Parts: sequence; C-alpha cells; structure tokens
Amino acid sequence: MEQGNDTRITKFLLLGISEDPTLQPFLFGLFLFMYLVTVLGNLLIIVATVSDSHLHTPMYFLLINLSFADICFTTTSIPKMLVNIQTQSKVITYNGCIIQIYFFIFFGVLDNFLLAVMAYDRYVAICHPLHYMVIMNHRLCGLLVLACWALTALNSLIDILMALGLSFCTDLEIPHFVCELNQLVLLACSDTFSIDMVMYFGAVLLGGGPLVGVLYSYSKIVSSIRAISSAQGKYKAFSTCASHLSVVSLFYSTLLGVYLSSSITQNSQSTARASVMYSVVTPMLNPFIYSLRNKDIMGALRRLFQGKP
Repeated sequence: MEQGNDTRITKFLLLGISEDPTLQPFLFGLFLFMYLVTVLGNLLIIVATVSDSHLHTPMYFLLINLSFADICFTTTSIPKMLVNIQTQSKVITYNGCIIQIYFFIFFGVLDNFLLAVMAYDRYVAICHPLHYMVIMNHRLCGLLVLACWALTALNSLIDILMALGLSFCTDLEIPHFVCELNQLVLLACSDTFSIDMVMYFGAVLLGGGPLVGVLYSYSKIVSSIRAISSAQGKYKAFSTCASHLSVVSLFYSTLLGVYLSSSITQNSQSTARASVMYSVVTPMLNPFIYSLRNKDIMGALRRLFQGKP
C-alpha cells in the first residue's frame, strides 16, 4: 500500500460488522443463509410471475423488476463479505471498491424508484379502477421502468466520476462490510466539498422525490378507501395495496433508522450493523411479504410447484 497522498492506491480494508474472530463463523453462516433465502425467494417470485399468464399485468411486471433489483443489491455486497470471512482477509482492491460502490448505489436507488412507481400503480388501480388498463398500459409501464433504470445509472455514474477524483492518505480502513461512497469520502485527504454537495442533492432529489411520490399516492388511496361505503369494499381495496405498503414501510423505516443512528452514534461499525437491515434483511423479507399477503402469487407458486400451467 502506497504512502502519502496518492490517488493511485491499490486496495482498501473492509473491517466488516465485527472484528471479533470468534464471531466470524457465526456471521458467515448467518449471512450465507440470508443471502440464499434472498436469492431463492426473489427468483421464485420472478419465475412464478413469468410462468403464470394471469400475472402478466403492470403490477407484477414492476414486482419482477423489484425482485431482480433486490437480488442484485444483496449480490453486490454479501458474496465479497463471505469471501473475506472465509479467507480471513479484509482486502478489497481499489477497482473492486469503485465497482461495488457503483452497483450498491445503483440498485439501492433503483429499489427506491421502483417502490415509487409501484405506489403510483396502486393509486391508479384504487382511485381510477375503470381506467387502470388504459392509464397503466404496457407502453407507459415500460417507459416508467426504463426511466428508473436510466436515472439510477446516470446518478451512479456521476457519483463514481466524482469519487475517482478523490485522493487518499495512509488510513484506508473502511469500517463497513461494503464500500460505501460516504465512507470513501471520509477517508479522502483531498477537498470533498463538491462531492459532498452532489451527495446531498442526490439524497434530496433521488431519495426525497420518490418518498414524496409514495406519500402522495397513499394519501389519495386512503381518501378513496375512506369514501367507500361498505366494509367489504374497503377491505378489498386495501388488500390490493397491503403487500406494497408493507414493503414500503419496511424499506423506508430501516433506511431512516440507519441514518438516524449514524447521526447519533460515532461508532461506524454500529452504523454498518444497522445498515444490514435495509441492504440485506429487507430484500430477504420482500418475497415473503408478497407471497404470504397475496393470493395471486400464492396461487402461482402452488401451480409452479405442482407443475400445472
């Protein structure tokens, strides 16, 4: 590792969730289990949705994209963490760190955008049910998903280009299990004002924007449900968005919890442990939420396992 201020450093050290050697076998087993559950669960959702023609609707097309993004989101960080634990090495190359940052930002922001589009889909389905298939047609749905992918790719590219301009000193230890942009900025010896501004504006626009869209959509949904006279009608309307509302609540509450805890505590590894909730636990739980609370998905999974078309 080169000394002094030099942008051409070759590696960083990922300290992980804990440096206690006695905990490493437990952490390896735990995260391997969660990763396998995440991948298999989301793959089942994708296969069941694709194989059942009844689920070829805008809502389930968006769900396929969310499941794929969740698989990629966890794959960005967990396999490298498992390799480091198994080999008892904390090293990640500079190029590997940059690539990991790009895809960690990409799929994290993509999740955020997709949840906002799914909230809009539920708003149209409940508030404008007679015009649902006209408004949420295949063309609009495809364009919305394409816009989500394009905006997240552009945002990640901008962040990475800014990160490539940073120079570092001799302290190259990252107190996390994944390379995060803010952790990289904290290690930089060069001026970070411009990248700080880009990060703050990105958080407000790409984080706050979709959240405002979700809150607006659900405020309209609640108003529409309250206007329904029958209790059965209210239950039916609410059941169509219950799964998505559960996923949204889980995603934003864990994300908010991480950043609140990071502002309260100065222990970076405590923040790393808290970030497991939105980066690992939430993608793992999403398939269970969508399958257990959704009769269509349960039916598709049942037919898939029984080998029925």
